[in-house]
Amino acid sequence: MTDFPSFSAEDGKRIVYVREVKTADLPEEIRARTGGLDHLYAIHAEGGEVLALVPDRAQAFVVARQNEFSPVSVH
Repeated sequence: MTDFPSFSAEDGKRIVYVREVKTADLPEEIRARTGGLDHLYAIHAEGGEVLALVPDRAQAFVVARQNEFSPVSVH
């Protein structure tokens, strides 16, 4: 997993990174539960670890904010 740089949010919230991941690149046990989606969106902590996988980008931002994180897109 890639380590992402650490940034401080202006509002004091912790930063998380949202990026699209191909379902084919995920472990088999996760692929089996994706319902045939070809990609998901991963929410990563500052250190790069995956905190959550969700089906769409908008939902990733909502989940991050509901958990008091400041989401940032990674391309």
